[in-house]
Amino acid sequence: QVQLVESGGGLVQPGGSLRLSCTAEGFAFSTYVMNWYRQAPGKERELVAAMPSTGRSTKYADSVKGRFTISRDNAKNTVYLRMSSLKPDDTAVYYCNAFRVLIGIKSDYWGQGTQVTVSA
Repeated sequence: QVQLVESGGGLVQPGGSLRLSCTAEGFAFSTYVMNWYRQAPGKERELVAAMPSTGRSTKYADSVKGRFTISRDNAKNTVYLRMSSLKPDDTAVYYCNAFRVLIGIKSDYWGQGTQVTVSA
């Protein structure tokens, strides 16, 4: 059974840090692009950070560049999002996503989301 389970969200003061984790099971994690998305109330879901299966050429939304870092540990089937210098605008539900297109077949898995609230 495919599962993506996020953890590490919570309430943090502006300027603080959090590390989100997403542990996967039920599919070949190391062959998937791993992404972090977020969705704030009343807004569309947006891509925050992406890391290919090779671990190279990471991609970030302009709003988080220099503050967020995505990483993965294929031995642990886990992807991380280190968030620092957090701002109230970072408040959102953060989702882990696994994506792959192989021989024309698309696989797209989502976690249940974890809430991050940045507030004094």
